[in-house]
This record gives sequence, C-alpha cells and structure tokens, in this order.
Amino acid sequence: MNDTKTREEAIPDDAVKMTPETDLFPPHLHSDEYEQPVPMPGPINTAGAEDSPFFPCCEEDVFYFFFTPDVRVPVEKQLLDGVTGIYVSTKVNSEWNTPKRVILQGSWKLSLDGCTFVQDDTMWFCSARQGYTGVHWFTAEYKDGEWANWKNADFDPELDVGELHFFNNWTELYYHSGRAGGKGGNDIWFSKNVNGEWQEPVNVEAINSEEDEGMPYITPDGNELWFNRRYLGSPAVYRSIKVDDEWQEPELIISQFAGEPTLDNEGNIYFVHHFYEDGKMIEADIYVAYRKG
Repeated sequence: MNDTKTREEAIPDDAVKMTPETDLFPPHLHSDEYEQPVPMPGPINTAGAEDSPFFPCCEEDVFYFFFTPDVRVPVEKQLLDGVTGIYVSTKVNSEWNTPKRVILQGSWKLSLDGCTFVQDDTMWFCSARQGYTGVHWFTAEYKDGEWANWKNADFDPELDVGELHFFNNWTELYYHSGRAGGKGGNDIWFSKNVNGEWQEPVNVEAINSEEDEGMPYITPDGNELWFNRRYLGSPAVYRSIKVDDEWQEPELIISQFAGEPTLDNEGNIYFVHHFYEDGKMIEADIYVAYRKG
C-alpha cells in the first residue's frame, strides 16, 4: 500500500472524465427554488469516483467526501490501493483547496472508510478494517490539526443502523435501515438518546414508502429532512418539511442518478451524480444546485 500516492496518480490511464456535455442521463431539477445542477467547482471532481458529500453543521469552508480511483475495482481490492477513503477540502478566498485524505487508521493496517458525519470535533464514520468482520461504526476526535483516537462505536445490533445523521446535540438520530416493521426495503428511522441509551427506533412513516428511503440529512434548524428514494429507476433527492412538529409528504427535488444530499449554510444542495453508459457506471462527481436568490 502506498500512502503517498495522490488521487490523480491512482486514476487509471483509461479512465473517462465525464462532463455535462457527454452525460447521457443528466440530473433533472423538479423545483423552481434552485438553479440547474452543475458539477461542483474547484479540484474536487476527477475521472475517478467522488461520492458521499457532507458539509458539517454551521461550517462554511470545510467539505468532506469519499473517493475511489476506479469504479471497476471490487471493494475488497479498493482496500489495497492506498488512496480510497474519506477526503476533505477547505475553502480559502472563495476557492476550494486540493483535497487531502483523512487518515483514520495506522499505516500498518488496512481500512476502507466512508459514511462521514462530522460535528464540532467529532467524526462518525463506517469502516471495513483489519480485525473486524463486516462494516462497523467508528468515531474519531479532531486534535492538533488531525483526526485521532479513532475507536469502535457500534450501536446495539438490534438497531440495525445504516447511514445516519445526528441532531439536537447528538441526542436524536435519523438513519436508514431495512429492519423489521418498516414499509418496505430501507426506511428512515428515528431514535432518541435518553441517559446514554438509544431508545426503540420509530419509523418516520410520513416519508417512507414501499421504495427504499435512505441517506438522511437534517438541516440545522431541524425543519427539513432530505433523503434518497428511487424515481423512474434511479436514485433521486427528496425533501420533507416539518410543520407543527410533523413531517409532511415528501417532494421530489432532483432526479436521475442524484444521491446522498447535503446542504451548505446558504441552502445550496450538493449531491453525488453517477454517470452511466450501456448500463455500466463510468464514474461519479459531486454536483451542486444553487438556491436562487
């Protein structure tokens, strides 16, 4: 494993960099609140696959995402390439800097990290790594300019916690799961932490359906729940608004290979867009739909 290899060096020579002009299935906007989606500016996107975007709450100039250099490589081999994992870019003078890999494991061990959630000086992430079977949740602390003290932080297996979003000072948890009692496939579930214990999850019935719902994101004011659901055969971004403490019927915002929504402080929507051709994924980029006004 070569920890000094850059993202660009790891991308194979035959990788194809897709653009909006060559995209056979561009993202489709269904809301007049936003501009048409475009690739995220700066050095974020490459001919590899950028995925799982995340803006920490109330941070204006920090952006996390997942990267792997070649979508054709099986996951078990991505573990060995030395570059697949979580990356972070910071904005200086309104420009995004070259992303840097977030190291969350000693160089003598292997890990495949993703599913990033960051708040204050704490990161939650999922990882497949040496010494563990399957994928587990871990935490890390930001100290002296780097992420350290990573440790296993698994939930009770009965909760069956998939990708997640914490809210209300870590006391509320939204996550997707295919656990029993849902409406079908993956649903969004909600749990509260009382005296250090996560309570029995409640199905967020207002937004769930027989389709898969997943990748929840809650706006800092707690009034918008963004998530993924399939629409006409591919992932799409939906939003539910809370009125009188009740989630309302979700509305379709962006369709056609639009996944994992996250918002910045200005309410702009960032999501992963996968490029397909002849039924095969070519690569993936981070796109943004800017809020009008």
